[in-house]
Amino acid sequence: MSEPHADSRPVSVLTIAGSDSGGGAGIQADLKTFAAHGAHGLSAIAALTAQHTRGVTAVNVPPLEFLDAQIDACFDDFRIGAVKLGMLASSEVIDTVARALQRHRPAHIVVDPVMIATSGARLLAEDALDAVRTRLLPLATVITPNLPEAELLLGWKIDSLDAMSPAASALRALGAPAVLLKGGHLAGPGEVVDILSDADGEQRTAHPRLRLDAHGTGCTLASAVAANLARGLSLRAACAAAADYVHAALRGGYRPGRGDVVVLDHFAEMPGR
Repeated sequence: MSEPHADSRPVSVLTIAGSDSGGGAGIQADLKTFAAHGAHGLSAIAALTAQHTRGVTAVNVPPLEFLDAQIDACFDDFRIGAVKLGMLASSEVIDTVARALQRHRPAHIVVDPVMIATSGARLLAEDALDAVRTRLLPLATVITPNLPEAELLLGWKIDSLDAMSPAASALRALGAPAVLLKGGHLAGPGEVVDILSDADGEQRTAHPRLRLDAHGTGCTLASAVAANLARGLSLRAACAAAADYVHAALRGGYRPGRGDVVVLDHFAEMPGR
């Protein structure tokens, strides 16, 4: 018998998240990030947001059957190397996504537990926190919370760099095998430090703090990690490269709206830019 032909389809990366009508975060940021990493991007829209650089004005969640159909359609046709999860607004949405991922079993799942928008708007229903803990964290390759999101998941304050390490360990104790805890919300000048906690210990990445109010950094970081994992990088290499990518995109950021919020330039380091 002849050997079966190798799958010649390029590896794709799927985002299951919310759509940002302003183009700076969510699905839109995810797809730009995938493209910047040379990956074919797929999307299943779990929420529709009306938002711009000054805030979120409305949220609409599509029917769960339609969300399920989007996810199945992507897995039925594409070779998916990694999945990134973003805004999943309710426990029902989380359960639908979790069941779909258990059916399809992708190699890597990056969970960005989107709960609060840059503007401060709450993007997660109160009753969905437990669903994040019990349904999503055990499925993840890595979760990528910022400090306010980690505080919600843990129920206690994280107000210093010294507090980040035990917080990351506590999040792993909830069921996530690895945690990339982002330190951008800490006050003060100097560096932004992100801590990756996994079974091998800790890895820290640091970048000079940029004095700007940015939008879409969390979505972009998680998507970059997913794209790097799909390309075959180890988790530690994927996270370090993703942090470098976000810092470069922030340096090239711009203000497309009337608000002060900076949107990342996802192609800042592409040739010819």
